[in-house]
Amino acid sequence: MSPGQEAGHRPAADPGPEPEPAPRRRRRARGPRPRPFGLRTRLVLAFLLVAAVGCGTTAALTYRAARNAILEQTQNTAVSAFREQVQGLNTALPPSAESLRDQVLRIARQGKPRTWRVYAEYGSVRISSTDRPTSSVITPELRARAQENAESPHGSFQRVVKNGTPYLTMAVPALFHALSADDTARPTGLVFYAVMELDEEEANVEAMVAAARDGALPALAVALIPALIASRGVLRPVRELGIAAHNMGRGRLDTRIQAKGSDELSDLARTFNESAAELERSVAELRRAEARARRFASDVSHELRTPLAGMLAVTEVLDEDADSGTLDSDTARAVRLISAETGRLAVLVEDLMEISRFDARAAELHTDEVDAADCVRKTLQNRHWTDPASVVLYLAPGIRARLDPRRFDVVVANLVGNALRHGGAPVTVRVHAEGDHFVTEVADRGPGIHPDVLPHVFDRFYKADQARTRSAGSGLGLAITLENVRLHGGTVEAANHPDGGAVFTVRMPL
Repeated sequence: MSPGQEAGHRPAADPGPEPEPAPRRRRRARGPRPRPFGLRTRLVLAFLLVAAVGCGTTAALTYRAARNAILEQTQNTAVSAFREQVQGLNTALPPSAESLRDQVLRIARQGKPRTWRVYAEYGSVRISSTDRPTSSVITPELRARAQENAESPHGSFQRVVKNGTPYLTMAVPALFHALSADDTARPTGLVFYAVMELDEEEANVEAMVAAARDGALPALAVALIPALIASRGVLRPVRELGIAAHNMGRGRLDTRIQAKGSDELSDLARTFNESAAELERSVAELRRAEARARRFASDVSHELRTPLAGMLAVTEVLDEDADSGTLDSDTARAVRLISAETGRLAVLVEDLMEISRFDARAAELHTDEVDAADCVRKTLQNRHWTDPASVVLYLAPGIRARLDPRRFDVVVANLVGNALRHGGAPVTVRVHAEGDHFVTEVADRGPGIHPDVLPHVFDRFYKADQARTRSAGSGLGLAITLENVRLHGGTVEAANHPDGGAVFTVRMPL
């Protein structure tokens, strides 16, 4: 079936300008739906995230610096005091167990900033200020460093955590100072160890962490206020732009945005206003041009109807003379040619008037409850398409539909006539119910429609073969069919059957 060469229709009389249809019920425009994770939410969350990261980073750095300061102060005090105590001892070598015990007890009592547990090791001798000779808190690493620094009066220290409790462990060797000019210090092999708990310092650090944690939530709550203010300032022009774009999409081309300031969003608003103004000018010009074209087509069609009526009457008389044999053969052929072309011109004028009514939205429905199968039969009978070899009917009985019989007649006539002219016989016409719609299907046995042509079969004056400029139809038949179906609230589709041939499917509400 070739698009652009449809069977035309010739109404018996001009219906004249149709009254303006009743306004259709418009769909309520929907605004932008709220999104749970819209731009406002993301801006606030980003602001809070930055504030949380800033609070956390500040708290972490402050915690680290304060912790180191507290521990280092305690550590330096303890190490210095323990070193002074060890250096002030006067121990005879080799020391006895009793003298060592007295010394470690005296050192333990003088511990700073709190009491120490003191241990002394000399060879295999182990003495402590507690009931245990050695401590498991003193690590082999600290002992190894004490042995390596046996000649150093400064000693070594180490922080250890055992069973969740922090400790400071210290090791200071006892040195022998020779009575010589250089006052050389020599190792004696005696090493004193001290163990001091750091639970108070750890408690102070934990208190600082708790204070920082308790202060973070109020800080974030306070940060929420500027976050909301900032997001509102950013989103207001974006929201205005969205509303303006929505209004323009609904046809309000005079929409503008109030641009304030000199930031990027203000530049965007000005660009939008300029684009909207240019679009409004272009659309206005296009509408004026379209109105002029529609008015021209309508005026020309109306002006041509009167002379065409006279020409058709004359051609009918001439046709009778040509058929009666009163004219010679050349004159008869010329008369028949004139008659055929006048008929084509009349069909074109009627189709132009019909399509101009659709363009002007002046077409309306005069519906009635009818039997869909009977309407199809009447259309075929009125056009003498009753030969079973040409048209095969599969009409489901009892389908009652509310439609405009005249417009439905035009739909069926255009589709069947187009199939007979450009498709292959027989043409199959099916009518059946499908839910709350009824379906009219017209199929032929021709070569079908080329895939490149399918999207354009309902375009006005479209021809699949551009070299074929003349046809029996007006080139508006399928376009008028589409408009009539849409006026009924239905749809029409064109496709190729898998077994060959074109298929036009019309769906209309019951």
